[in-house]
Amino acid sequence: MLQSKLPAVGTTIFSRMSALASECGAVNLSQGFPDFPAPERLRQALARQALEGHNQYAPMAGLPALREAIAVQLAHHRGVVCDADTEITVLPGATEAIYCAITACVSAGDEVILLDPCYDSYRPAVLLAGGVPVHVPLDPVTFMPDWARIEAAISRRTRMLVINSPHNPSGAALAREDLETLNTLVARHGLLVVSDEVYEYLIYDGRTHHSALQFDALRAATFAVFSFGKTYGVTGWKTGYCVAPPALTAELRKIHQYVCFVAVTPVQQALADFMRAEPDYPLTLATLYQHKRDLFNRALAGSALRLTPSAGSYFQLLDYAALSDSADVQLCEAWTREVGVASIPVSVFYQQPPAQRLLRFCFAKQDAVLQQAAERLCKI
Repeated sequence: MLQSKLPAVGTTIFSRMSALASECGAVNLSQGFPDFPAPERLRQALARQALEGHNQYAPMAGLPALREAIAVQLAHHRGVVCDADTEITVLPGATEAIYCAITACVSAGDEVILLDPCYDSYRPAVLLAGGVPVHVPLDPVTFMPDWARIEAAISRRTRMLVINSPHNPSGAALAREDLETLNTLVARHGLLVVSDEVYEYLIYDGRTHHSALQFDALRAATFAVFSFGKTYGVTGWKTGYCVAPPALTAELRKIHQYVCFVAVTPVQQALADFMRAEPDYPLTLATLYQHKRDLFNRALAGSALRLTPSAGSYFQLLDYAALSDSADVQLCEAWTREVGVASIPVSVFYQQPPAQRLLRFCFAKQDAVLQQAAERLCKI
C-alpha cells in the first residue's frame, strides 16, 4: 500500500476555485494572474528568440545574460551588489526556488517558523524535507509580525524562518523597522531565512519595498526569491530567480539540478532582452495596480463589505461579517455559483484559522472586469 507523504494535501484551493469559476461562468478574482496582455515588446522577444532557434537547454544556473541583467537591476533598484555567477540562480518559478531552498537546508527534525496566514506551498516543502513547521500567527487585523512572539518560538532546533512581503494573502508590507528587527534576530540566533519577495514592485501609497538583501546579517543568511511572472505579468512563463550568498546558492543549485535542471531557454532570452531595453519598466507597476485596487475598492463603496486598502501585492481582502456568518470556504463556493464572483477563503492559509470572515480577491484584472465583479458583490 502506498503511504502518502502529504496525506492532508489535496488539489489546491486556487485550482478548485478557478475550475468552479469556469464551470459557473463567474468572474474569476480567485487565482492570482493578470487577464490583460504583458508588454508587447516582451512577447515579441519571446517569439523572436524561439524562431531564431534558442530552444535547447540553457546552463543549469540560468543564462549568463539574464543573470547579468538581474544583477544590474538589483544594483539599480535596490542598491544591492550581487555576483551573477555565484549568487543568482534562475529557476522555473518562485515556488520551485522556495522548495529548493528549504530542501537544501532543512533536515529531519529541524524547525521552520512560518507566519500565518502563509502561502500554501511553504508547509508542504518543510514536511517533505523532514522538517517541523512551527506556525506563528500574524496580527489578525494588520497582518504584521509580533517579533517578540516570533523570537519566543525560536528553539535550539529552529533552522529557518520564512517571510513574505508584500504579503499573500493579506497585501500587508513589512516596514524597514521590521527588517531591522529580523536582521537582529538572525544575527542573534544564527537562523536561515527564505524571503518571498515576488510582489516587490507591487507596493502602494508611497510605500517602499525593503528587501532582505539590504540588511547585512540577512544578506549573509537569506534565500531571496523573486518572480518574473509577477513582475512582467507572465505567470504562465513560470520563471523566477533566487539570490543568496555563494555557499547557500551552491546548495540550492544541487537540489535545483535534480528537480527541474533548467528554466525555459527562450523565456530567459526574452526576459534578458526586455530588461536591457526597458530597465525601469517594473517601476511603472505600482501606479498601474494601485489604480486597479482603488477602482475596485471605490466600486464596492455601496456594499456591506468592509476593507482596508491593500498595501501591496495584487490582492484585496474583504470582510463579509456584516453579510453572513458562513464559513469562508462554503461562502466562496456559494458566491461563485450564486453571485458569479470567485474569490479565495483566507482560512486556507492558516494552520489554525482565527475567528474572522475574510475573502481574498485578485484585482489584477481589466477595469471592466473589476467593475462587473463589484456590481455583483454590491447586490448581495
